[in-house]
Amino acid sequence: MPNSDPAFTSRFVLASDGLRLHVRDYGPRDSDAIPVVCLAGLTRNSADFDALALALSQGKMGNPRRVLALDYRGRGLSDWDAGARYDMTTENADILSVLDACEVGRAVFVGTSRGGLHAMVLAVTRPTVLHAVVLNDVGPVIEAQGLARIKTYVGKLPPPRDWADALDLVKRMNAQMFPAIGDDAWRIFLRQTFEEKDGRLSARYDPRLADTLKDFDIEKPLPDLWPQFEALKGVPLLALRGANSDLLAQNTLEEMQKRHPNCAVHLVDGEAHAPLLLDTTSIGSILEFVVRVDA
Repeated sequence: MPNSDPAFTSRFVLASDGLRLHVRDYGPRDSDAIPVVCLAGLTRNSADFDALALALSQGKMGNPRRVLALDYRGRGLSDWDAGARYDMTTENADILSVLDACEVGRAVFVGTSRGGLHAMVLAVTRPTVLHAVVLNDVGPVIEAQGLARIKTYVGKLPPPRDWADALDLVKRMNAQMFPAIGDDAWRIFLRQTFEEKDGRLSARYDPRLADTLKDFDIEKPLPDLWPQFEALKGVPLLALRGANSDLLAQNTLEEMQKRHPNCAVHLVDGEAHAPLLLDTTSIGSILEFVVRVDA
């Protein structure tokens, strides 16, 4: 579907294997302000960052700046992978391909959930690209309970009959853990989550993403990413946590603050995993952080 939104340009970049990757490109490319790169969660897409990207690219605080929001392969408007190669290594290489194609050598990275894990990996694979990092409800320790919950629905959502049915589904799945979210925000989240093709609604990702969790066993301890996290010590960090999160524990967040010399924290009240980045307080905390690290 062609982009009709004047706020951003839809760009397509070829991955190393020829697959087309979609990226939303907001704001002035010639801005002197440090650009921002937004990386979404496992089944999420570039639309999740629209409110934040608009605030950053239009200079709601500080100078207008370029913002890139990526669709990983198999999500949003990016091609689905015929071989279902939806692993972290492949996706991280895709991110580097997008950065190279868009000529972004250094940026502030905003990573929600899986996107935050990618930011930590970039601290090892290409550390020079990180100017600063925002981790949205993710850290080096993933709580098994939260991952088990995610496994119950990835690739398994029943196709909604219509938009009203889809809204009901979204609320039933999330409203208890997100009491702060009002009707307008739920409708935005709904359109970020589902798309309509040929009169039918479907989630905006390849259902084979479920395979990424097929080997997860709640009884087995998950490996942590403390070495990758500690590779972030050289750049400023802002960590957001949903107050009701079941993926990022409060004690992990506190340990992150102990281990990182420049880690600011923002708690998102009334939200869980992962904060939607639609409320003015969370957006404001990110804007303030970006302006500060760009000074």
